[in-house]
Amino acid sequence: MAEEQPVSHHEVHENYCGTDGEKTVRKSHHSAEFKSSLTSRLNRIEGQVRGIKGLIEKDTYCDDVLNQIAAVQSALNGVGKLLLEGHMKSCVIERMQAGEPEVIDELLVTVKKLIR
Repeated sequence: MAEEQPVSHHEVHENYCGTDGEKTVRKSHHSAEFKSSLTSRLNRIEGQVRGIKGLIEKDTYCDDVLNQIAAVQSALNGVGKLLLEGHMKSCVIERMQAGEPEVIDELLVTVKKLIR
């Protein structure tokens, strides 16, 4: 039986990246369970946003609407934290191991956007 060869960075890159014209398109490769968890959270957030819209349409007291907006922002921050953690534990590590240290600068820009 032939010994399995390790997967090269090029093969990994081809599996998870592609091109869209001249722009490189990267794709994540999270587990189905992780994606399902994020999707469930986002579905709940989507419902909360629709609820806020309804509150505004019903002329609900501003403070009550603002509290609901704060809840949505907190929920979105939670999704962002989970995704950031997954990104750091998979994509960032893989790109560092593949000799792409520029991923750290990319990550720093993204973190700065998240903590605004």
